Amino acid sequence: MKTQWKDIPVVPTSQEFLDIVLSRTQRRLPTQIRAGFQISRIRAFYTRKVKYTAETFTERLSGTIEAFPRLQDIHPFHRDLLNTLYDADHFRIALGQLNTAKSLIEAVARDYVRLLKYGQSLFQCKQLKRAALGRMATICKRLKDPLVYLEQVRQHLGRLPSIDPSTRTLVICGYPNVGKSSFLKNISRADVDVQPYAFTTKSLFVGHFDYKMLRFQAIDTPGILDHPLEEMNTIEHQSICAIAHLRAAILYFMDLSEQCGYSVAAQIALFHSIKPLFANKLVFIVVNKIDVMRPEDLDPETQEQLQGMLKSGEVELLQTSCTTTEGVMSVRNTACDRLLASRNAEKLKGGTNNAGEPTGRLGDLLRRIHVAMPMDGKLRETFIPEAAKNKMKYDKNDPNRPKLERDIEEEEGGAGVYNINLRKKYILENPEWKEDRIPEVFEGKNVYDFIDPEIEAKLAALEEEEEKLEAEGFYESEEELEDAEEAEIRYKAELIREKRILIRNEAKMRKSLKNRAVIPRTAKAKKLSQMESHLESLGYDTENVAARARSQSRGRSALRSREEIDADAMDIDTPKAAFERAKSRARSQSTNRRDDGVTDEVARSKADRLAKLGQKKMNRMARQGEADRHQTGSLTKHLVTGKRGFSANRR
Repeated sequence: MKTQWKDIPVVPTSQEFLDIVLSRTQRRLPTQIRAGFQISRIRAFYTRKVKYTAETFTERLSGTIEAFPRLQDIHPFHRDLLNTLYDADHFRIALGQLNTAKSLIEAVARDYVRLLKYGQSLFQCKQLKRAALGRMATICKRLKDPLVYLEQVRQHLGRLPSIDPSTRTLVICGYPNVGKSSFLKNISRADVDVQPYAFTTKSLFVGHFDYKMLRFQAIDTPGILDHPLEEMNTIEHQSICAIAHLRAAILYFMDLSEQCGYSVAAQIALFHSIKPLFANKLVFIVVNKIDVMRPEDLDPETQEQLQGMLKSGEVELLQTSCTTTEGVMSVRNTACDRLLASRNAEKLKGGTNNAGEPTGRLGDLLRRIHVAMPMDGKLRETFIPEAAKNKMKYDKNDPNRPKLERDIEEEEGGAGVYNINLRKKYILENPEWKEDRIPEVFEGKNVYDFIDPEIEAKLAALEEEEEKLEAEGFYESEEELEDAEEAEIRYKAELIREKRILIRNEAKMRKSLKNRAVIPRTAKAKKLSQMESHLESLGYDTENVAARARSQSRGRSALRSREEIDADAMDIDTPKAAFERAKSRARSQSTNRRDDGVTDEVARSKADRLAKLGQKKMNRMARQGEADRHQTGSLTKHLVTGKRGFSANRR
């Protein structure tokens, strides 16, 4: 797994954390509660505010915790490197404090939400909300030191090189100032600081290069001194982590000229002391600075000690000079070839399962191969036919060469003329059987076995019988006799369909005339004389019709009944006449709402004074209600209250 340290987001300080959460809460839920609201609405608002603040705190803290790697989930190399640089216990404690704070904030939110359910007034609910947010802010302020520590860890992790523990890797180690950084700079694109003094490299450096179309990474480790592990400093521990945990080829650099400041014996002793870390790894001893001193120039005793390092047979000696670049690429290529061969062998080589069968890629390959063995148990020796042994080598210029099918094709006229006979080399008991027709087989049965030899005669007789029956009218049915009636019915049905279409189109036309110009009623009116003449032509008596039409065309005064005329003459009110007179009087009179129901001017002034007094309290205690559209711009109280120093108040 390749760990990307640079993906960890910035960890804010406790004050920045508090400002972020409270500002977000105020933007999301601005205060819009007034004293006149129902208590249930006030409780719901402040409950929502407390819950949202707690959720925001929890979300931010969870994001910070999850952004950092879990030590049990990352590669042992990264875990030990983290422990070496920052102390894994401090790292766990800091993340644990954030997790504890998250749980405390959730508990505070639960408690105050329970109390807000029973708030009796706006003031009480507001004080409970302030207490809840205050306790959350106090918990957040106690996270000052863990947040600062985690931000420092994040910044340092972001500056570390990105090392993939599973890829092809060369680890360069050895005493300080033996030429490790120079070698890395020669074989890769890494920009490594190279200086002529010891401990120039204080951390791990990574360089990448391509070999045989594959990407390799080379890691330059800080120099190691020959002393116990407990006495090593942080710089040396980084080298130990890389050597111990990375599955790589180890290049142990030595300086036989002793220009590094350390003797050859000390370098050999360091190799033996860290040799347990090289278990199951490829190890190369690289003798650097051969332009100054070569292994052949050493005294016999030192040469014997150097050869003792190679006795196991797993260690190979290589020589190079980073100053003159002699042998640099040879060392790199040799190490890469051995590493590739070792990795491929590990991929193929697998263990065995409980049944003793091989596992891994080699096991998959072997399971695909099946070797057939004779069931009778007889041993059959290898046998090569004499014809195969005596077969002549084909030579186009040899006149006695065996003829190929291509030669026969050219003799017979070439492609398109010559037709190959695929049966001529059949080996049968009787050579005359070669040209026999091969029967077709369908569903495991020979088709020829089911062919009747007299089928053609039978088919001809059957066709003759069919023609005879057709001529006699045997196949004519009653349906054909009824064709004439059916044709007539179809014709009538077609006429009905056409009539239907005409009716539908006419209805559509009438509907479309709705939006056109309306004919005036006077233009459509008929005269009474026209109606009389028309009715008389039809044989009706028109006297009563004419009298009724004339009576309906008179004015309102003509409609008064005889009963009403007699009542006016006798000056007696009928119910209908009284109702009509009352309506006409009501239309003629005007109303004054200010004076209605008031007996005198004193009562009028007293009513006005009481109305003003009743309105006075409403004007003084005016509040926007739920139906008002206006909303006040509520200020973020924690940002604008309290004393200010010399800072400007323009915000």
